[in-house]
Amino acid sequence: MQKELKLEWRQKHALGGIVLYLVSTIFICYLAFSGVMSPNTWNALFWIIMAFASLNLVLKSFTDESGGRKFYLYTLAAPISVILSKILINTIVMFVLGVLGYLLFSIFMGNMAANLIAWWLVLFMGVTGFASILTMVSAIAGQTRNNFTLMAILGFPLILPMILLLIKSSAAAISGLDIGEILPDVLVMGLLILIALTLSFLLFPYLWKE
Repeated sequence: MQKELKLEWRQKHALGGIVLYLVSTIFICYLAFSGVMSPNTWNALFWIIMAFASLNLVLKSFTDESGGRKFYLYTLAAPISVILSKILINTIVMFVLGVLGYLLFSIFMGNMAANLIAWWLVLFMGVTGFASILTMVSAIAGQTRNNFTLMAILGFPLILPMILLLIKSSAAAISGLDIGEILPDVLVMGLLILIALTLSFLLFPYLWKE
């Protein structure tokens, strides 16, 4: 994780590009939906923007790794340590982006989340799910030349169940429902995250040997 943090700090231009995408997209949505923003539209736009930001962020997890760097990591650390560190770093960075996105939405289009505790719980589960699923997809895409195309083709179908659960549970949080009302959806998201982590730990060592 220390190595991943240092790389993120050195490659501030990549993270800055994602932040610029986040700010500009939210501002465009503000201009387009000014005065006609409903809670459902607010909710859908937030998760659509976060999904694309997650794809752009996680894509560089393995595609930016050179052959020499991969070989060095192969001799230095266990494959589970490599994939786990990347998932954790992606989760942290994506949560920061989620907080930034929420603040920008609140500034430009108002805060529509009535139950903030439930909203933050859903946001944390969402970014953790995106990081767990997309990091393994990035590892597969990093072995090909058309990595962005493969990332999009494999990534969107895999995160679609997570997006549907996020939209449903966050809509309940926006409506002000009690956290117990969204608990079943949160548990399903937890199971999806557990499945993604299990598959990553089982499959990544074989991929890493290649």
